[in-house]
Amino acid sequence: EGPVRAADLLAGVRDCDPVSRGRYRSDAGAPADIPVCGTRDAVYWKADLDVDCDGRPGDKCNARTDPHFSPATAVTDSDGRPLDAERLPYVVVPGPSDTWDHREDDVRGGSLAALVHGDRVRYAVVGDVGPSDLIGEASYAAARALDIPADPEGGGVASDVTYIVFKGSEVEPIEDTAAAEKAGERLARRFVDGR
Repeated sequence: EGPVRAADLLAGVRDCDPVSRGRYRSDAGAPADIPVCGTRDAVYWKADLDVDCDGRPGDKCNARTDPHFSPATAVTDSDGRPLDAERLPYVVVPGPSDTWDHREDDVRGGSLAALVHGDRVRYAVVGDVGPSDLIGEASYAAARALDIPADPEGGGVASDVTYIVFKGSEVEPIEDTAAAEKAGERLARRFVDGR
């Protein structure tokens, strides 16, 4: 059957049945025009991609390379340490608010996400929680996997990234990228087949 194609995933998210009670901004000062949409099995949004370097410091992600660097992530790995943004593709969800609380849609740390940009599909986990009014952020490793410039200062992309998070899914341990790929492919196939 082959890997799930970007076009097939995008066809499944063409319409929006909003689960958020309002809309999000892509960046501070930008208009609030991004809803979180939902189906039976997933929630999704279409936004920019800001590069998140937070977590365990490394060569590319540290206080020198990223003026907003934080050594912590809302979710930790199986050893209880912050996630490694340079190695682990992860997605950031907005902090719970009146607009949307991801937990109400069975989305939590370790939930699986499919990211689509151009004709690329890559799988990631929910790994951090960001400001409650912003959406559209993923780790350094996720940006690299999508072929998006990953520099935390000047990298990222201004639009055209689709984030699909599968409800009730979980990768354990969260840092197991091979398991995320395998489970992501399976859930994405189920999503496009409407099963």
